[in-house]
This record gives sequence, C-alpha cells and structure tokens, in this order.
Amino acid sequence: MKTLKGNIYTTQRCFRYGQIDIDKGLIVKVDYLEPDALTDDEKAVRIIPGLIDIHMHGAMGHDACNSDMDDLRAIAQYEKSQGVTSVCLASMTLDKGRLLDVCKKLGEASREIAAIKGIYLEGPFISEAKAGAQNPEHIQEADYTLYKELKDASDGMIKVVTVAPEKAGALELIKKVAAEKCVVSLAHSAANAREARLAFEAGATQVTHLYNAMNPMTHREPGIVGAAADCEKVNVELICDGVHVDPVMIRNSFRLFGADRIILISDSMEATGMPDGEYMLGDQKVTKNGNRATLGDSTIAGSVSNLYQCMLNAINYGISIEDAIATVTANPAKAIGIYDELGSIEVGKRADLLVTDDKMGLLEVIGGRTTCLTNIR
Repeated sequence: MKTLKGNIYTTQRCFRYGQIDIDKGLIVKVDYLEPDALTDDEKAVRIIPGLIDIHMHGAMGHDACNSDMDDLRAIAQYEKSQGVTSVCLASMTLDKGRLLDVCKKLGEASREIAAIKGIYLEGPFISEAKAGAQNPEHIQEADYTLYKELKDASDGMIKVVTVAPEKAGALELIKKVAAEKCVVSLAHSAANAREARLAFEAGATQVTHLYNAMNPMTHREPGIVGAAADCEKVNVELICDGVHVDPVMIRNSFRLFGADRIILISDSMEATGMPDGEYMLGDQKVTKNGNRATLGDSTIAGSVSNLYQCMLNAINYGISIEDAIATVTANPAKAIGIYDELGSIEVGKRADLLVTDDKMGLLEVIGGRTTCLTNIR
C-alpha cells in the first residue's frame, strides 16, 4: 500500500487537500481532509492524473512507424519520465503495405506496453492540397475497405482516423467508421464549412491539430474551424508547443470552444528530446533546429515538444491550471474511450499519477514504474 498526501486535482476541476491510497496499481481510497491534517510540505504538493497524449509520432530518436518493440518501449519510458503515462502512437501517410505493417506492429505493441493505448491513423484519407508534412505520394481515396484492412491488422486498436471530408466517398467512410465507435477527426483538408458540417452530421467528432493543415476561418468562409466551433459535440486538438499556434490563438481557442472541448496534443516526432540535427518523420527527412522541426521546403513537421511542456506553455499563456490539466487528462481519456480507467483521480482507476510542486514543476511519476524526477521546466 502506498499513500500520497497533497493538494488533489478533483473531477470538479479544482484542488482539495486530501490523501490517496494506492494498492496493486489502483486507487483504492480518496479522502478529502481539512488543511490542518496536512503538513506545510504536503500542502505545497499537487497531485494530478498522468497525462494522456492521443497524438504523437515518436521521441528520443525513435519514430513510431520505423521502430521495433524496444524502440517503442524507449518512447513510452521517455514519455513517462516527462509525466505522460498514456499515448496513442500516430502513423503517417505511407504506402499500403507499409501502413499495414505499421498498424500490425503498433497493435501488438499496445498489448505489450501498458502506456500505449492505441493508434492514431493520420492519413492516408487526406487532401493533397493540405498534405502538410504528410507524403502526398501515398494519399488514398476515402476507402472503408482499406480502413477495415488497417483496423484488422491492428487487431482493432485504431482509436482515431483523420479524414478530409471533401474527398469522394468521405461521408460514407465517416458514417461507417463512427458507427464502430472509432473517432473520426477532420484535418489535412481544404474543406469549406458546409463540407465540414456534413462530416460532423455523418459522425465526425474531432478536429486534428486545429488551424494546422486546413483553411483559416474567415467571416465569409469559416471552414473547418468555424464549423467545429458551431457544433457542440466536436472536440479540437491544439499543439501548444509555441510554434504551431500563436499564444493569442491558444487563448482565443479556449474562449471559442471552452476547456471541455479542447485536447492538447504534442504531435511530437523522433527529434523530441534529441539535439539539433536530421531525423525522420515516417519516410521523410526532417531537420530539428531549436524548438522547430521542418521538411526540406521549410514546412513545419510535427513538434519537438512533449505534452507536459505543452501544458506548461498553456498555463504560461494565461490558461488556468485547472483547465489546462483537464485538456491533457480527462478530455483525451473521454475522447478515446478510456475514462473508466484513466484521466481522473477516482477509486477503482489506475494509479497513473503525477506529483508536482505548487508551480507545476514535475517531482514524481507514479504508475507502472515509478520515476523520481527533478523539475523539468
């Protein structure tokens, strides 16, 4: 039995002093206490759920599409050391044979590595006009048969599929995929607001890396961004790495969508945690220079940040600590259907927990393997 005392982040999105009892990796008791029941040192400690990154491609020199099981374990261990205890590994737009192999490998990894909760299929059902860092040579038409092959190869572990709704057959694909309880997310798309609304009506419930790889919202053509804001069932992802989205737009996004509908993601790639140099993203070369990673034509190619740093960035931009935590814990857990297990501090849930100081400096990660850390900020 392990006991933690501190300022606990609750399901009401506030902090209360209390005690958590952990046994065999599960939370077995949560008691909220009067302030005088804790020491001053305990009061200064915050306890929050482990972070959940539902959209990341790699880290520490390893790309999810090019890695063996040991590499994937290294990615998971790095993420845990940074407070990210659960991830969905994202694919890239690759040729069909490669993509089938990637889905098979990542599906197997999700059964062996506890931190891996599923696969984020980013492509191939996207638009050539908004390919971004995806390889346009391997873009496919919206094809449910191909999706089903990929899903079967992954043993059902695909949790999110990105679709460009303007493509022929996209609405039919969206309806079928959504009916199977897989999240359909719009992006890498030149869709207008009408096309986006039709996709949301067909069952799409998310937007991949909002603002990136889509048309901007304007007063005459609001595009995917405006259509998503107008549909209350739709969640949006934000890459809060200080590169992909300006802090002004981060703050405005929270005003426009509300904290309940925002999911912070890292969209990290293999250069994350590594020195400047040349790396890979799927089958394309990427150059890391400081906090930016780009293709040869200067296109931004994923991020080199981790989700904990993205959360700290949001807080530094003016988002409340309580709202920022929700966007990296409860919100992603609910989106991919694991909230009954993770994403909040409740009896019966897995004890994937972070201990921080009162300024959100990470002190300790508690989960399948406990890691003691210095402040990572």
